[in-house]
Amino acid sequence: MLNQEFLLDLEAFLQEHLDDYPILYNESSMHQFDLKEMELDVYIENNRQPTFQQVLFDYINQSGLTDPQVYKKAGMDRRHFSKIRSNTDYLPKKNSLIALAFALELTLEETDSLLQSAGYSLSRSDKKDLMVEFFLKKKQYNLFDLNETLDLYGLEPLLK
Repeated sequence: MLNQEFLLDLEAFLQEHLDDYPILYNESSMHQFDLKEMELDVYIENNRQPTFQQVLFDYINQSGLTDPQVYKKAGMDRRHFSKIRSNTDYLPKKNSLIALAFALELTLEETDSLLQSAGYSLSRSDKKDLMVEFFLKKKQYNLFDLNETLDLYGLEPLLK
């Protein structure tokens, strides 16, 4: 079980990061609340980020492109894109997300946001990820050129 010091530290953290957060725990009231039902739920609710689908479709809406324009530019077929759009539990592979980022001509920061929303990131220790980062920084969004470069370096293309 969690100790009192941890719970008080958690309470202080929540108060520091949330506007008008009600004080749930103090030393005299520790016994009144159930951590699982109160604070943890509050923490999760107040720190949850947008879902992958929300992030992706916000970027698509901002781009002004239609769904077919995006998935064709990303080298994806309609069925795969439809699965992304209709199944909120579906998370495509990292390479598919990178292809979508290129199709939408996202910045490096936006690409990181998209990848993070699905639990991925670009690694600074991975040659392929560094190449993707380089292309994004140079605003070179042509997937054919990226795949050709990956092949030149003996790496797998984004989408086959």
